[in-house]
Formats: sequence, structure tokens, C-alpha cells
Amino acid sequence: MTDENKRIIEINGVKVEVDLRECKTVDTFKVGTNVKVLIKDYETFKDYAGVIVGFDEFKERPTIIIAYLDVSYSSASIKFAYINKESKDIEIVQANEEDLPFNKARVLELLDKEIEKKQNDLDDAQHTKAHFLEWFGKYFQKCVSETKAE
Repeated sequence: MTDENKRIIEINGVKVEVDLRECKTVDTFKVGTNVKVLIKDYETFKDYAGVIVGFDEFKERPTIIIAYLDVSYSSASIKFAYINKESKDIEIVQANEEDLPFNKARVLELLDKEIEKKQNDLDDAQHTKAHFLEWFGKYFQKCVSETKAE
């Protein structure tokens, strides 16, 4: 070949001449692929570790569904991103394990704290309900019995 920017490559038995100046990289994604997600956050962009959890084969807007982990100093939550031809201000690339900005133990610790907090909220709500029934139950029984007597 005389042009150093062109190469002949064989793909599945077919020889193709490729101009490397116009060559594009095509990533292959599948469910379970680890990705980095870049999402616009006000005026800047923030990246997150994520995993592809599904593909929706809609006729007009096929969509990639990504679960990503939003980890801060005191909390961790799983959020979802949906990428299709209408998506703006969001990009994905394949990720490596060393791309994770946190470790599993820390995320589990944050999630356990969130579970404990929500459990405490549930306990408080059940306690409030018990007090309501104890303190106001007689009042409502009186109203119900007066209604039945009429």
C-alpha cells in the first residue's frame, strides 16, 4: 500500500480497506458490562461507576438502561440513566475495576447506615400509630357508637 493511513483488515473472512484517518471505535455493550457514566450536573459534568442492566428495543428510541452508584461522603444510592438518541448531557464508556472511586466495604457500610435510618423511621411511625390508637382510640369508638345509635 502506498498510503500509510490505509490498511487492509479481514473481518469474518471479508477483506476491507480501512482509512485510519476516518476510522471509528465501536464499543460492544451487553447486560452486565461495567461502564463509566458522565452526566451533566448543573454547569459541570460528574462521572459515576455503573453497569448496564438492560436494553429496551423500542421502535423509535432503543434505550440502554444503566444503574449507577451515586456515592457521597455520607450516603450511597443506586440511580438509573436511560440513554437513547434523545439523550443529552450523558455519555458512557466501558470501565475497568480500577476505575471505581470507592470500595465495596465502604458502599455496604453506607447502605447499611441507610437501612438502619429507614428502620428507625419505620419504628417511629409504628410507635406513633400505637400512641394514636392508645390515646385517641376511645374517642373514635365513642363517635362510632353514637353513629350506630342514630
